[in-house]
Amino acid sequence: MLWTVHKRAMDLRGFRISMYEKQQKLCKEFKDPNWYKAKNKVGQVGFIPANYVKKREGVKAGTKLSLMPWFHGKITREQAERLLYPPETGLFLVRESTNYPGDYTLCVSCEGKVEHYRIIYKDSKLTIDEEAYFDNLMQLVEHYTNDADGLCTRLMKPKLMEGTVAAQDEFSRSGWTLKMKDLTLLQTIGRGEFGDVMLGDYRGSKVAVKCIKNDATAQAFVAEALVMTQLRHKNLVQLLGVIVEDKSSLFIVTEFMAKGSLVDYLRSRGRSVLGGECLLKFSLDVSEGMEYLEANNFVHRDLAARNVLVSEDNIAKVSDFGLTKEASATQDTGKLPVKWTAPEALREKLFSTKSDVWSFGILLWEIYSFGRVPYPRIALKDVVPRVERGYKMDAPDGCPAIVYELMKQCWHLDPNQRPSFRKLREQLEHIKAKELYQ
Repeated sequence: MLWTVHKRAMDLRGFRISMYEKQQKLCKEFKDPNWYKAKNKVGQVGFIPANYVKKREGVKAGTKLSLMPWFHGKITREQAERLLYPPETGLFLVRESTNYPGDYTLCVSCEGKVEHYRIIYKDSKLTIDEEAYFDNLMQLVEHYTNDADGLCTRLMKPKLMEGTVAAQDEFSRSGWTLKMKDLTLLQTIGRGEFGDVMLGDYRGSKVAVKCIKNDATAQAFVAEALVMTQLRHKNLVQLLGVIVEDKSSLFIVTEFMAKGSLVDYLRSRGRSVLGGECLLKFSLDVSEGMEYLEANNFVHRDLAARNVLVSEDNIAKVSDFGLTKEASATQDTGKLPVKWTAPEALREKLFSTKSDVWSFGILLWEIYSFGRVPYPRIALKDVVPRVERGYKMDAPDGCPAIVYELMKQCWHLDPNQRPSFRKLREQLEHIKAKELYQ
Protein backbone atom coordinates (compact mmCIF):
# COMPACT_ATOMS: atom_id res chain seq x y z
CA MET A 1 0.00 0.00 0.00
CA LEU A 2 1.28 3.46 -0.85
CA TRP A 3 1.24 6.32 1.62
CA THR A 4 1.74 10.04 1.20
CA VAL A 5 3.10 11.79 4.28
CA HIS A 6 1.54 15.08 5.31
CA LYS A 7 3.76 18.08 6.02
CA ARG A 8 3.26 17.70 9.76
CA ALA A 9 4.85 14.30 9.56
CA MET A 10 7.93 15.74 7.89
CA ASP A 11 8.37 18.04 10.87
CA LEU A 12 9.32 14.96 12.90
CA ARG A 13 12.86 15.29 11.53
CA GLY A 14 13.73 17.33 14.62
CA PHE A 15 12.91 14.52 17.00
CA ARG A 16 15.80 12.80 18.67
CA ILE A 17 16.61 9.18 17.88
CA SER A 18 15.59 8.20 21.39
CA MET A 19 12.05 9.35 20.67
CA TYR A 20 11.96 7.21 17.50
CA GLU A 21 13.22 4.20 19.44
CA LYS A 22 10.60 4.71 22.11
CA GLN A 23 7.80 4.90 19.52
CA GLN A 24 9.19 1.91 17.63
CA LYS A 25 9.30 -0.20 20.78
CA LEU A 26 5.77 0.85 21.68
CA CYS A 27 4.41 -0.07 18.26
CA LYS A 28 6.17 -3.42 18.17
CA GLU A 29 4.88 -4.37 21.61
CA PHE A 30 1.28 -3.35 21.08
CA LYS A 31 0.99 -3.57 17.26
CA ASP A 32 -0.93 -0.31 17.44
CA PRO A 33 -2.83 0.30 14.15
CA ASN A 34 -2.77 4.03 14.88
CA TRP A 35 0.96 4.30 14.05
CA TYR A 36 2.90 3.82 10.82
CA LYS A 37 6.56 3.42 10.05
CA ALA A 38 8.09 6.36 8.14
CA LYS A 39 11.43 7.79 7.05
CA ASN A 40 12.27 11.50 7.15
CA LYS A 41 14.47 13.55 4.79
CA VAL A 42 17.72 12.71 6.58
CA GLY A 43 17.03 8.97 6.57
CA GLN A 44 15.87 8.56 10.16
CA VAL A 45 13.25 5.84 10.55
CA GLY A 46 10.50 6.02 13.11
CA PHE A 47 6.76 5.97 13.65
CA ILE A 48 4.12 8.60 12.95
CA PRO A 49 0.44 8.83 13.92
CA ALA A 50 -1.94 7.28 11.40
CA ASN A 51 -3.85 10.56 11.06
CA TYR A 52 -0.67 12.15 9.61
CA VAL A 53 -0.92 10.06 6.45
CA LYS A 54 -3.43 9.57 3.67
CA LYS A 55 -4.09 6.22 2.04
CA ARG A 56 -3.24 6.04 -1.66
CA GLU A 57 -4.95 3.82 -4.18
CA GLY A 58 -4.29 3.02 -7.79
CA VAL A 59 -6.97 4.50 -10.01
CA LYS A 60 -9.13 1.55 -11.01
CA ALA A 61 -8.16 0.02 -14.36
CA GLY A 62 -10.76 0.67 -17.03
CA THR A 63 -11.90 3.94 -15.46
CA LYS A 64 -12.59 6.47 -18.22
CA LEU A 65 -11.05 9.65 -16.86
CA SER A 66 -11.34 13.02 -18.54
CA LEU A 67 -9.96 16.44 -17.70
CA MET A 68 -12.88 17.81 -19.71
CA PRO A 69 -15.85 15.53 -18.87
CA TRP A 70 -18.18 18.29 -20.12
CA PHE A 71 -16.69 18.02 -23.64
CA HIS A 72 -18.97 15.94 -25.86
CA GLY A 73 -17.07 16.06 -29.14
CA LYS A 74 -18.96 15.93 -32.44
CA ILE A 75 -22.61 16.28 -31.54
CA THR A 76 -25.23 18.47 -33.20
CA ARG A 77 -27.02 21.49 -31.83
CA GLU A 78 -30.19 19.40 -31.40
CA GLN A 79 -28.33 16.61 -29.55
CA ALA A 80 -26.79 19.19 -27.19
CA GLU A 81 -30.22 20.66 -26.42
CA ARG A 82 -31.59 17.19 -25.64
CA LEU A 83 -28.68 16.52 -23.28
CA LEU A 84 -29.36 19.79 -21.45
CA TYR A 85 -33.03 18.87 -20.88
CA PRO A 86 -34.79 19.35 -18.51
CA PRO A 87 -33.74 23.01 -18.31
CA GLU A 88 -31.54 23.92 -15.37
CA THR A 89 -29.94 27.36 -15.36
CA GLY A 90 -26.14 27.06 -15.47
CA LEU A 91 -26.07 23.49 -16.83
CA PHE A 92 -23.56 23.41 -19.70
CA LEU A 93 -21.49 21.38 -22.13
CA VAL A 94 -18.95 22.06 -24.89
CA ARG A 95 -19.09 20.48 -28.34
CA GLU A 96 -17.23 20.75 -31.61
CA SER A 97 -18.76 23.36 -33.88
CA THR A 98 -20.76 21.82 -36.75
CA ASN A 99 -20.86 25.02 -38.81
CA TYR A 100 -17.28 26.16 -38.23
CA PRO A 101 -14.81 23.23 -38.33
CA GLY A 102 -11.94 23.78 -35.88
CA ASP A 103 -14.03 25.94 -33.56
CA TYR A 104 -16.12 24.88 -30.55
CA THR A 105 -19.55 25.74 -29.17
CA LEU A 106 -20.43 26.39 -25.53
CA CYS A 107 -24.03 25.33 -24.86
CA VAL A 108 -25.65 26.75 -21.72
CA SER A 109 -29.10 26.20 -20.26
CA CYS A 110 -30.57 29.50 -19.05
CA GLU A 111 -34.09 30.33 -17.93
CA GLY A 112 -35.75 27.48 -19.81
CA LYS A 113 -33.81 27.61 -23.08
CA VAL A 114 -30.33 26.73 -24.39
CA GLU A 115 -27.93 29.41 -25.60
CA HIS A 116 -25.13 28.45 -28.02
CA TYR A 117 -21.91 30.48 -27.95
CA ARG A 118 -19.35 30.03 -30.69
CA ILE A 119 -15.80 29.59 -29.32
CA ILE A 120 -13.44 30.96 -31.95
CA TYR A 121 -9.95 29.52 -32.39
CA LYS A 122 -7.81 32.52 -33.32
CA ASP A 123 -4.01 32.96 -33.25
CA SER A 124 -3.61 29.76 -31.17
CA LYS A 125 -6.05 31.12 -28.58
CA LEU A 126 -9.73 30.53 -27.78
CA THR A 127 -12.26 33.33 -27.35
CA ILE A 128 -16.01 33.94 -27.30
CA ASP A 129 -16.11 37.74 -27.38
CA GLU A 130 -12.63 38.57 -28.75
CA GLU A 131 -11.91 40.35 -25.47
CA ALA A 132 -10.97 37.50 -23.14
CA TYR A 133 -8.56 34.91 -24.63
CA PHE A 134 -7.63 31.48 -23.29
CA ASP A 135 -4.94 28.86 -23.97
CA ASN A 136 -7.36 25.95 -23.74
CA LEU A 137 -10.96 24.95 -23.08
CA MET A 138 -10.28 24.23 -19.42
CA GLN A 139 -9.16 27.81 -18.85
CA LEU A 140 -12.20 29.14 -20.69
CA VAL A 141 -14.65 27.01 -18.69
CA GLU A 142 -12.98 27.96 -15.42
CA HIS A 143 -13.26 31.67 -16.28
CA TYR A 144 -16.98 31.52 -17.04
CA THR A 145 -17.57 29.30 -14.03
CA ASN A 146 -16.32 32.15 -11.84
CA ASP A 147 -17.96 35.01 -13.77
CA ALA A 148 -20.70 35.15 -16.44
CA ASP A 149 -18.74 38.00 -18.10
CA GLY A 150 -21.32 38.61 -20.81
CA LEU A 151 -22.90 35.16 -21.00
CA CYS A 152 -26.54 34.67 -20.07
CA THR A 153 -25.44 33.00 -16.81
CA ARG A 154 -22.38 31.77 -14.99
CA LEU A 155 -21.49 28.13 -15.74
CA MET A 156 -22.70 26.24 -12.70
CA LYS A 157 -23.03 22.53 -13.46
CA PRO A 158 -21.27 20.49 -16.15
CA LYS A 159 -23.25 17.98 -18.15
CA LEU A 160 -20.85 15.04 -18.01
CA MET A 161 -20.33 12.88 -21.05
CA GLU A 162 -21.82 9.47 -20.34
CA GLY A 163 -19.33 7.00 -18.87
CA THR A 164 -16.66 9.57 -17.97
CA VAL A 165 -15.31 10.53 -14.56
CA ALA A 166 -13.72 13.90 -13.86
CA ALA A 167 -9.97 13.23 -13.65
CA GLN A 168 -9.45 15.97 -11.07
CA ASP A 169 -11.97 14.35 -8.72
CA GLU A 170 -10.65 10.82 -9.22
CA PHE A 171 -6.98 11.73 -8.69
CA SER A 172 -7.97 13.61 -5.53
CA ARG A 173 -10.12 10.75 -4.23
CA SER A 174 -7.34 8.22 -4.75
CA GLY A 175 -4.72 10.42 -3.05
CA TRP A 176 -2.55 11.38 -6.06
CA THR A 177 -3.02 15.15 -6.22
CA LEU A 178 -0.21 17.48 -5.17
CA LYS A 179 -0.35 21.20 -4.43
CA MET A 180 1.04 23.71 -6.91
CA LYS A 181 2.18 25.96 -4.05
CA ASP A 182 4.59 23.22 -2.93
CA LEU A 183 6.24 22.90 -6.37
CA THR A 184 8.99 25.14 -7.75
CA LEU A 185 9.94 24.67 -11.41
CA LEU A 186 13.69 25.15 -11.84
CA GLN A 187 14.85 24.43 -15.39
CA THR A 188 13.98 22.53 -18.56
CA ILE A 189 15.81 19.21 -18.78
CA GLY A 190 14.10 17.69 -21.81
CA ARG A 191 11.16 17.61 -24.16
CA GLY A 192 8.61 14.82 -24.27
CA GLU A 193 5.56 13.84 -26.29
CA PHE A 194 3.28 16.06 -24.21
CA GLY A 195 5.51 19.07 -23.55
CA ASP A 196 8.57 20.16 -21.61
CA VAL A 197 10.15 18.01 -18.91
CA MET A 198 11.49 20.15 -16.09
CA LEU A 199 13.57 19.75 -12.97
CA GLY A 200 11.50 20.81 -10.01
CA ASP A 201 11.65 21.10 -6.26
CA TYR A 202 8.77 19.63 -4.29
CA ARG A 203 9.02 20.33 -0.57
CA GLY A 204 12.81 20.28 -0.69
CA SER A 205 13.21 17.19 -2.90
CA LYS A 206 14.27 17.14 -6.56
CA VAL A 207 11.55 15.87 -8.87
CA ALA A 208 10.95 15.57 -12.62
CA VAL A 209 7.90 17.37 -13.93
CA LYS A 210 6.12 16.75 -17.23
CA CYS A 211 4.30 19.93 -18.25
CA ILE A 212 1.20 19.62 -20.42
CA LYS A 213 -0.09 22.89 -21.83
CA ASN A 214 -2.91 22.34 -24.31
CA ASP A 215 -6.12 20.44 -24.92
CA ALA A 216 -4.64 18.29 -27.68
CA THR A 217 -2.43 16.37 -25.27
CA ALA A 218 -4.54 16.69 -22.10
CA GLN A 219 -6.27 13.34 -22.49
CA ALA A 220 -2.99 11.55 -23.24
CA PHE A 221 -1.68 13.13 -20.01
CA VAL A 222 -4.57 11.56 -18.10
CA ALA A 223 -3.97 8.15 -19.70
CA GLU A 224 -0.30 8.09 -18.71
CA ALA A 225 -0.96 9.31 -15.17
CA LEU A 226 -3.74 6.74 -14.73
CA VAL A 227 -1.39 3.88 -15.67
CA MET A 228 1.32 5.17 -13.35
CA THR A 229 -1.00 5.20 -10.31
CA GLN A 230 -1.26 1.43 -10.69
CA LEU A 231 2.47 0.69 -10.85
CA ARG A 232 4.98 0.36 -8.02
CA HIS A 233 8.36 -1.30 -8.59
CA LYS A 234 11.99 -0.40 -7.97
CA ASN A 235 12.77 -0.61 -11.70
CA LEU A 236 9.88 1.57 -12.88
CA VAL A 237 10.04 5.35 -12.61
CA GLN A 238 7.70 6.19 -9.74
CA LEU A 239 4.81 8.63 -10.00
CA LEU A 240 4.74 11.03 -7.04
CA GLY A 241 1.52 12.77 -7.99
CA VAL A 242 -0.34 15.00 -10.42
CA ILE A 243 -1.24 18.67 -10.29
CA VAL A 244 -4.47 19.59 -12.05
CA GLU A 245 -5.51 22.68 -10.09
CA ASP A 246 -3.77 25.18 -12.41
CA LYS A 247 -5.72 25.24 -15.68
CA SER A 248 -2.91 26.97 -17.56
CA SER A 249 -0.70 23.91 -17.09
CA LEU A 250 -1.04 20.29 -15.98
CA PHE A 251 1.77 18.37 -14.36
CA ILE A 252 2.88 14.77 -13.87
CA VAL A 253 5.43 14.73 -11.04
CA THR A 254 7.81 11.75 -10.85
CA GLU A 255 11.01 10.84 -9.10
CA PHE A 256 14.05 12.60 -10.56
CA MET A 257 16.51 10.38 -12.41
CA ALA A 258 19.77 12.30 -12.20
CA LYS A 259 21.72 10.54 -14.97
CA GLY A 260 19.09 10.89 -17.68
CA SER A 261 18.15 8.42 -20.38
CA LEU A 262 19.98 5.13 -20.70
CA VAL A 263 20.78 5.70 -24.37
CA ASP A 264 22.48 9.04 -23.61
CA TYR A 265 24.26 7.51 -20.63
CA LEU A 266 25.66 4.68 -22.77
CA ARG A 267 26.76 7.01 -25.56
CA SER A 268 28.43 9.54 -23.27
CA ARG A 269 30.39 6.98 -21.22
CA GLY A 270 31.20 4.35 -23.79
CA ARG A 271 33.29 1.23 -23.69
CA SER A 272 36.20 2.82 -21.83
CA VAL A 273 34.01 3.62 -18.80
CA LEU A 274 31.28 0.97 -18.73
CA GLY A 275 32.33 -2.63 -18.22
CA GLY A 276 30.41 -5.82 -18.84
CA GLU A 277 29.18 -5.98 -15.25
CA CYS A 278 27.49 -2.58 -15.61
CA LEU A 279 25.86 -3.49 -18.94
CA LEU A 280 24.54 -6.72 -17.46
CA LYS A 281 23.15 -4.86 -14.46
CA PHE A 282 21.23 -2.44 -16.68
CA SER A 283 19.84 -5.39 -18.66
CA LEU A 284 18.76 -7.12 -15.46
CA ASP A 285 17.20 -3.94 -14.04
CA VAL A 286 15.01 -3.50 -17.13
CA SER A 287 14.04 -7.17 -17.22
CA GLU A 288 12.83 -6.95 -13.60
CA GLY A 289 10.71 -3.88 -14.32
CA MET A 290 9.23 -5.54 -17.39
CA GLU A 291 8.59 -8.77 -15.49
CA TYR A 292 6.48 -6.71 -13.09
CA LEU A 293 4.47 -5.22 -15.98
CA GLU A 294 4.07 -8.71 -17.44
CA ALA A 295 2.77 -10.08 -14.13
CA ASN A 296 0.27 -7.21 -13.86
CA ASN A 297 -0.98 -7.59 -17.44
CA PHE A 298 0.41 -4.31 -18.78
CA VAL A 299 2.06 -3.93 -22.19
CA HIS A 300 4.53 -1.02 -22.50
CA ARG A 301 4.52 -0.78 -26.35
CA ASP A 302 7.44 1.66 -26.53
CA LEU A 303 10.33 -0.09 -24.79
CA ALA A 304 13.70 1.32 -25.88
CA ALA A 305 16.87 2.65 -24.27
CA ARG A 306 15.59 6.22 -24.72
CA ASN A 307 12.64 5.31 -22.47
CA VAL A 308 14.78 3.90 -19.68
CA LEU A 309 16.21 6.36 -17.14
CA VAL A 310 19.24 6.03 -14.86
CA SER A 311 19.24 7.13 -11.23
CA GLU A 312 22.05 8.76 -9.28
CA ASP A 313 23.03 5.34 -7.90
CA ASN A 314 23.03 3.72 -11.40
CA ILE A 315 19.68 1.94 -11.21
CA ALA A 316 17.92 1.64 -14.57
CA LYS A 317 14.17 2.23 -14.49
CA VAL A 318 11.60 1.89 -17.25
CA SER A 319 9.82 5.16 -17.99
CA ASP A 320 7.44 6.83 -20.48
CA PHE A 321 4.16 5.03 -19.99
CA GLY A 322 2.28 7.14 -22.54
CA LEU A 323 1.51 4.13 -24.77
CA THR A 324 1.21 1.60 -21.94
CA LYS A 325 -2.14 -0.16 -21.79
CA GLU A 326 -3.74 -3.27 -20.41
CA ALA A 327 -2.90 -6.24 -22.57
CA SER A 328 -6.42 -6.40 -24.02
CA ALA A 329 -6.38 -2.81 -25.39
CA THR A 330 -5.84 -1.91 -29.04
CA GLN A 331 -3.34 0.62 -30.34
CA ASP A 332 -2.94 2.85 -33.36
CA THR A 333 0.43 2.01 -34.93
CA GLY A 334 0.96 5.46 -36.42
CA LYS A 335 3.43 6.68 -33.80
CA LEU A 336 5.31 3.46 -33.18
CA PRO A 337 9.08 3.30 -33.80
CA VAL A 338 9.63 0.77 -36.57
CA LYS A 339 13.08 -0.45 -35.49
CA TRP A 340 11.91 -1.33 -31.98
CA THR A 341 8.44 -2.74 -32.71
CA ALA A 342 7.65 -6.42 -33.27
CA PRO A 343 6.56 -7.39 -36.82
CA GLU A 344 3.10 -8.59 -35.74
CA ALA A 345 2.48 -5.31 -33.90
CA LEU A 346 3.33 -3.27 -36.98
CA ARG A 347 1.49 -5.53 -39.39
CA GLU A 348 -1.63 -6.58 -37.48
CA LYS A 349 -1.68 -4.31 -34.39
CA LEU A 350 -1.16 -7.39 -32.23
CA PHE A 351 0.41 -6.12 -29.01
CA SER A 352 1.28 -8.35 -26.10
CA THR A 353 3.99 -8.99 -23.58
CA LYS A 354 5.68 -10.93 -26.39
CA SER A 355 5.87 -7.80 -28.56
CA ASP A 356 7.51 -6.08 -25.56
CA VAL A 357 9.96 -9.00 -25.44
CA TRP A 358 10.93 -8.29 -29.07
CA SER A 359 11.61 -4.66 -28.09
CA PHE A 360 13.64 -5.84 -25.11
CA GLY A 361 15.88 -7.77 -27.50
CA ILE A 362 16.47 -4.53 -29.44
CA LEU A 363 17.15 -2.74 -26.14
CA LEU A 364 19.74 -5.39 -25.21
CA TRP A 365 21.43 -4.73 -28.56
CA GLU A 366 21.42 -0.99 -27.74
CA ILE A 367 23.00 -1.63 -24.36
CA TYR A 368 25.80 -3.84 -25.68
CA SER A 369 26.48 -1.53 -28.63
CA PHE A 370 26.72 1.46 -26.23
CA GLY A 371 23.70 3.25 -27.63
CA ARG A 372 24.00 2.72 -31.38
CA VAL A 373 20.84 3.03 -33.49
CA PRO A 374 19.55 -0.47 -34.36
CA TYR A 375 19.84 -1.87 -37.89
CA PRO A 376 22.82 0.25 -38.86
CA ARG A 377 23.37 0.79 -42.60
CA ILE A 378 19.86 -0.47 -43.41
CA ALA A 379 17.34 2.05 -44.77
CA LEU A 380 14.25 2.39 -42.59
CA LYS A 381 11.93 1.29 -45.41
CA ASP A 382 13.91 -1.94 -45.78
CA VAL A 383 13.95 -2.95 -42.10
CA VAL A 384 10.53 -4.60 -41.86
CA PRO A 385 10.74 -6.60 -45.13
CA ARG A 386 14.17 -7.92 -44.18
CA VAL A 387 13.11 -8.77 -40.63
CA GLU A 388 10.04 -10.63 -41.88
CA ARG A 389 12.33 -12.70 -44.10
CA GLY A 390 14.24 -13.77 -40.99
CA TYR A 391 17.06 -11.19 -40.81
CA LYS A 392 18.61 -10.65 -37.37
CA MET A 393 21.22 -8.07 -36.46
CA ASP A 394 24.76 -9.29 -35.81
CA ALA A 395 26.04 -9.28 -32.25
CA PRO A 396 27.56 -5.94 -31.15
CA ASP A 397 31.36 -5.91 -30.88
CA GLY A 398 32.44 -7.51 -27.62
CA CYS A 399 28.98 -8.79 -26.75
CA PRO A 400 29.13 -12.16 -24.92
CA ALA A 401 27.74 -14.99 -27.04
CA ILE A 402 25.32 -15.99 -24.27
CA VAL A 403 23.77 -12.51 -24.24
CA TYR A 404 23.50 -12.47 -28.04
CA GLU A 405 21.62 -15.78 -27.84
CA LEU A 406 19.08 -14.05 -25.57
CA MET A 407 18.63 -11.29 -28.16
CA LYS A 408 17.92 -13.84 -30.88
CA GLN A 409 15.38 -15.62 -28.68
CA CYS A 410 13.56 -12.29 -28.33
CA TRP A 411 13.54 -11.86 -32.12
CA HIS A 412 11.71 -15.08 -32.96
CA LEU A 413 9.13 -14.30 -35.64
CA ASP A 414 6.59 -16.49 -33.83
CA PRO A 415 5.64 -14.56 -30.66
CA ASN A 416 4.81 -17.80 -28.86
CA GLN A 417 8.42 -18.93 -29.24
CA ARG A 418 9.81 -15.87 -27.45
CA PRO A 419 10.70 -16.22 -23.75
CA SER A 420 8.73 -14.54 -20.99
CA PHE A 421 10.30 -11.68 -19.04
CA ARG A 422 10.46 -13.96 -16.04
CA LYS A 423 12.55 -16.42 -18.06
CA LEU A 424 14.74 -13.59 -19.40
CA ARG A 425 15.33 -12.28 -15.88
CA GLU A 426 16.26 -15.78 -14.68
CA GLN A 427 18.69 -16.25 -17.56
CA LEU A 428 20.33 -12.87 -16.94
CA GLU A 429 20.69 -13.73 -13.24
CA HIS A 430 22.28 -17.03 -14.24
CA ILE A 431 24.77 -15.15 -16.48
CA LYS A 432 25.54 -12.78 -13.62
CA ALA A 433 26.12 -15.67 -11.20
CA LYS A 434 28.47 -17.40 -13.67
CA GLU A 435 30.50 -14.20 -14.07
CA LEU A 436 30.87 -13.83 -10.31
CA TYR A 437 32.41 -17.28 -10.00
CA GLN A 438 34.73 -17.10 -12.99
